[in-house]
Amino acid sequence: MTAAFETIPTAEAAVPEHGTIAFIPLNRLKKSPRNARKTPHSATDIETLAASIRAKGILQPPVVEPELGEDGQPTGFYLVTIGEGRRLSQLLRVKRKQIKKTEPIRCIIDADNDAFEISLDENVTRFAMHPADQFEAFRELADTKGWSAEEIGARFGVSANLVRRRLRLGAVSPVLMTAYRAETLTLDQLMAFAVSEDHARQEQVWSDLSYNRSPHFIRRLMTEHEVEASDRRARLVGAEAYQAAGGRIRCDLFSEDGKGWYEDAALLDRLALERLAAEAEAVRAAEGWSWAEARLDFPHDHGCRRVYPRAVEPDPETKARLEALSEEYDAIVAACGDDNLSEEQDARLEVLDAEISSACPDQYDPDAVARGGLFVVLGHEGVRIERGFLRLEDEAPPEAEPDGDGEPGADETGTEGAPQGSVSKPLSERLVLDLTAHRTAALREVVAEQPRLAFLAALHAVTLQTFYRGGETCLGLDIVSLPLEPYAEGLTDSVTGKAIEARHAAWAQRLPEDHEGLLAALAVWPDEDRMALFAYGVSRGVNAVHRVGTSRRALAHADVLAGLFALDMGQYWSPTVGGYFGRVTKAKIAEALAEGVSAEAASRLGDLDKSAMAEAAETLLLGTGWLPPLLRRSGAAPE
Repeated sequence: MTAAFETIPTAEAAVPEHGTIAFIPLNRLKKSPRNARKTPHSATDIETLAASIRAKGILQPPVVEPELGEDGQPTGFYLVTIGEGRRLSQLLRVKRKQIKKTEPIRCIIDADNDAFEISLDENVTRFAMHPADQFEAFRELADTKGWSAEEIGARFGVSANLVRRRLRLGAVSPVLMTAYRAETLTLDQLMAFAVSEDHARQEQVWSDLSYNRSPHFIRRLMTEHEVEASDRRARLVGAEAYQAAGGRIRCDLFSEDGKGWYEDAALLDRLALERLAAEAEAVRAAEGWSWAEARLDFPHDHGCRRVYPRAVEPDPETKARLEALSEEYDAIVAACGDDNLSEEQDARLEVLDAEISSACPDQYDPDAVARGGLFVVLGHEGVRIERGFLRLEDEAPPEAEPDGDGEPGADETGTEGAPQGSVSKPLSERLVLDLTAHRTAALREVVAEQPRLAFLAALHAVTLQTFYRGGETCLGLDIVSLPLEPYAEGLTDSVTGKAIEARHAAWAQRLPEDHEGLLAALAVWPDEDRMALFAYGVSRGVNAVHRVGTSRRALAHADVLAGLFALDMGQYWSPTVGGYFGRVTKAKIAEALAEGVSAEAASRLGDLDKSAMAEAAETLLLGTGWLPPLLRRSGAAPE
């Protein structure tokens, strides 16, 4: 077919022959009713085409046929068989006043072929280039022509951010690109490798991968020496201060939330500690503590004795104010009777309650403040201040008690620090063992005969170990409280962690500061209070952490206790991206969705990437009560 060129300015012009390339005014082109594409082009598609045409013109001329009237004669208009999107893009440019509505459009006349068939053919027999070719082509445009992401995006009708992603993908190691072309590497995996531009690191991680090739795992390996922007240290320091100190932040172009990584973890740690140290010194100076220490994590092995603030006797003026507030509070409650409180009454009671609580706050012993200190640590919700710690060297020196001769004496065995009444000749070790064995046997007998006092003795021993330094006791009751924060990051800031800390502080405020007065104090407590304190002390010794080497019998006993106490983990823990879904495979997420929502939901979300699937699972399972098998009542032995 020999192509001829013809310009058609008016409706009266003769119809060009089949195969002619004609320049037809835009306002004489119409949508063909025989176009096989029934679903309209999206606005994004039209925007993309318009940008491309503005930069490069129409690269592929639309195919048109003459419109015939009812009398079979040409109307002077042409129906667009192939290229409706190009026609709409040009109309968009007319609307934006970039061209006139009479703009001549280069078209190919096709009056012989069936319009419906060639329209279908044009949409079916087309082959997109491999994405790898597109990534590398964009990279070549940037390298050879010096075009920015914004310039490339404008010429191809795509966003600058999309161009940056393609440029980053085009710059991955040739080894990975070859694997992607060979379909041994998926696009999601390629994007995970592209978080870093270090080819050597990319190839090393690629060669070290075994069975786990999930994008999440690859991304974690690629950034294992860096710190996520969502990390508590990064939130405390802030991007501006970190960069001002010379740190670099690398953004993840493939994350919708703009997640990135702080490349210098040591610098970030130093800046965070400096910020915490400044806060610690400010609190120490303001409150008068002897020392203050800044830590990123709370030092559970601090070895300090902790003291807590206690209620102080209010002065006469404060006492009178408290009485007036209490009287007003009681009057509002009494006036309400059995009726519900009004909004005004309820609001007033809240104000009164707050004023009563703040009128006479608990205070630390001034002597403890003068000798003790505090820790300023970085929790998951921000800076946390823990006060009231006495180091061993902070403790007041014990007063030596003279023996009967006025000298610090020896007991009847001749050892130092024993009761008064030492004799000139000490007893033999064998005799001491004999006598004290008899005494131990007698103690066991009297304890067994008096259950109520036996409970008091056990409570005394448990409380000594829970609240006092050393916690030594003659009873073989060993309460070992395992710090849980090292196994579950952020547990201290969780609902359960805060409840435990509040309970501990409340008991500590009621107990005497000196352990020597503990037994006498407990002896006069009501049974209900003693049992509650005993329960708390025992609870501190519970250890159901599944660690390597942990006795399976101990873990089975934890399951028994969970059943005995009707433990419902749904009240204390819920599955989140950070706490569960982001740390398991997509298969595990699908299992959770199938159990907690439906198999249909699991199937519907299966095609999402890991991050999106995890976020969707958190939303869908919120409030359903779903728990992983390890947290269910029956318990599950570690795999």
